[in-house]
Amino acid sequence: MLTLTDLRGRDVDVAHALPRADQDISATVDTVTPILEQVRTGGAEALLELSERFDGVRPASLRVPAEVLAQALAGLDPAVREALEALIMRARDVHTAQFPPGSMVSPGPDAQVTNRWVPIQRVGLYVPGGQAVYPSSVVMNVVPAQVAGVPQLAIASPPQKDFGGWPHPTILAAAHLLEVDEVYAVGGAQAVGMFAYGALEAGGGVAVPPVSLITGPGNIYVATAKRAVQGVVGIDAEAGPTEIMVLADHTAPADLIAADLVSQAEHDELASAVLVTDSPELADRVIAQVQEQAAATRHLDRVKQSLGGRQSAALVVESLDAAVEVANAYGAEHLEIMTGDDDAVAERIHNAGAVFIGPYTPVSLGDYCAGSNHVLPTGGASRYSSGLNVTSFLRSQQVIRYGQQGLAQVAAHVEALAAAEDLPAHGDAVRARFP
Repeated sequence: MLTLTDLRGRDVDVAHALPRADQDISATVDTVTPILEQVRTGGAEALLELSERFDGVRPASLRVPAEVLAQALAGLDPAVREALEALIMRARDVHTAQFPPGSMVSPGPDAQVTNRWVPIQRVGLYVPGGQAVYPSSVVMNVVPAQVAGVPQLAIASPPQKDFGGWPHPTILAAAHLLEVDEVYAVGGAQAVGMFAYGALEAGGGVAVPPVSLITGPGNIYVATAKRAVQGVVGIDAEAGPTEIMVLADHTAPADLIAADLVSQAEHDELASAVLVTDSPELADRVIAQVQEQAAATRHLDRVKQSLGGRQSAALVVESLDAAVEVANAYGAEHLEIMTGDDDAVAERIHNAGAVFIGPYTPVSLGDYCAGSNHVLPTGGASRYSSGLNVTSFLRSQQVIRYGQQGLAQVAAHVEALAAAEDLPAHGDAVRARFP
């Protein structure tokens, strides 16, 4: 199931030798482009038709009625409600601490530049509804947006035949718990198109106003659609299949490593589960444990495909230093560290969406109740991007205020630079203020 790859003594390009899932979204462009165009030109009716085509059900309306949201929360399992409330509380604490402070600088007398953070005014949040139900993704998207002060939040999630054409009731309950009442029964690429272009009713009224930013994970069709509309709206990222890498030495517990690899493999067949270690004995124990634990898991077929795919492996390297090099080259979405000195190793990690330290910090904790955000960069994007956070929903805006004295102090400099760039009217605009 999980194969062993020994990199010791091999002169290899680490970045290219690492296992990774193939997800070429260009292969789905021809499918997604006409869907987006149909939504752009056909509005609400096109969305309903596409739901019938792809989800096998035509919702009674695009927007989920308020009473359906209320009923979903009323019918929620009390244990699930308690868990969601705990997640919301912890997520609010963590994300509130992320809010960046503003600043005011006076570069000279009678001169002031203010740096302030302004919330994006309308955001569309996508919540998938395929092989699993993700109320936790509702929380992970909504909470940082609310902390940022976004005034208009809209959620889209696929309609379900089993639930009368509405999204899964647990998704609806989570939205209602967070006091988000604008929820649409729309999934896939068509949901991205709806958020990007808005949707008109047949009579010309606005069924769904467009948004300025789209966030949230999804399948390859959602990722392709997000790339296609980027520029019309902002997007958080093109999320790929989930990834876990465990960086471990001989001191690490093989059974816990195996449990964490299997837990991420149950997401989908393309999920990546990678161990990197300087201990061949640990690698052998983990492979044996994975075999044993996977056989007992509910989603065995999915787990077997994930762990047996080219994207998953147990990598043995020369040393812990080499393991750190591999981890930084890979840039995992989730990186667990289980070594004799976890803190020292963690200090050397530059590229990872989130870092989980020690045997009692599994990735599944971060998926649900750590308080951290589980919407994280995949496919090595952690080298240049961050997970979803409060600043994802904010724009940095500069406010400049100069008085006559302040402008006079730099007027000659502006004129000199304007002349150097052959833009004389720029200098004239300053000179006009000092007749």
